[in-house]
Amino acid sequence: MRIVIPDDYQDVVRTLDCFSTLSGHDVRILHEGEPATLEQRAARLANAEALVLTRERTRIDAALLERLPQLRLISQTGKVSSHLDLAACTARGIAVTEGRGSPVAPAELAWALILNARRQLIPAIDAFRQGHWQVNLGQALAGQLLGIWGYGKIGQRLARYAQAFDMPVVVWGSDSSRAAAQADGHRAAASREAFFAEADILSLNLRLSEQTRHRVTFDDLALMKPDALLVNVSRAELIAPGALLQALDAGRPGQAAIDVYEHEPVLDPAHPLLRHPRVLCTPHLGYVEKSGYELYFGDAFDNVLAFFAGTPKHVVNPEVLSQRR
Repeated sequence: MRIVIPDDYQDVVRTLDCFSTLSGHDVRILHEGEPATLEQRAARLANAEALVLTRERTRIDAALLERLPQLRLISQTGKVSSHLDLAACTARGIAVTEGRGSPVAPAELAWALILNARRQLIPAIDAFRQGHWQVNLGQALAGQLLGIWGYGKIGQRLARYAQAFDMPVVVWGSDSSRAAAQADGHRAAASREAFFAEADILSLNLRLSEQTRHRVTFDDLALMKPDALLVNVSRAELIAPGALLQALDAGRPGQAAIDVYEHEPVLDPAHPLLRHPRVLCTPHLGYVEKSGYELYFGDAFDNVLAFFAGTPKHVVNPEVLSQRR
């Protein structure tokens, strides 16, 4: 079968152990970021019978699908999200499969950002390389209040990390999230306003949906302490457009650590977040880690092979299996 794997930015998919499972098939791996025009996008994916998507890097919409008449399967690494028009796939008889996610790598990255931002390691290291010694004064995490909005698998791991660092935890989110946090011995915030006002470090760990899109506003951020740190390794669209930069320039919060952006990949060194003196930026590394990739792509490749062997599994639109292509 003809399999296309787009947007492998790092050119690492072929180095994974699980890649050998596709031996004997016609596999084309693309490394460049997604092109701007519809015609360019369609040309890159032409003749594909199956696409293997790297998380949400590739947009799949009805207009693109109309130009891919041979496409039969889209195998998603991790879970299907808003980058893929599932209804359009179903209408064209294209099966969509999904795999599992893992909270490990994104939680670890969030904690690395927290440590780096609070101890100001990047400026200290950069200055050291230029011949300067001890140029700043960081902060220890012990005693700082960690706020977690979204007490799912990642949020729960962050709470456990916080306990190891002698940090109290306060949680905001759904009723079930707050109840789960209290059952684990943490505190549920009395209100959304109190949550933003009290936290020394606040981590956004919500899934992006129509209900959570732009959920965090400038007014929320303006409640934060002047020395508070906002951490976002989830989705940039959780924050209203322009609100974070506006809030930082207004002095609340005092710092931000960001791994996600509204338009990716970010290739402009003049991007305002990259240039801001109180923002620590990483290039969406949350899930970019070898064991995580083996999990994501291993599942995706297994789903491809099962589909073309006539034993499809993990199909999120099973109604297409009875349609004739």
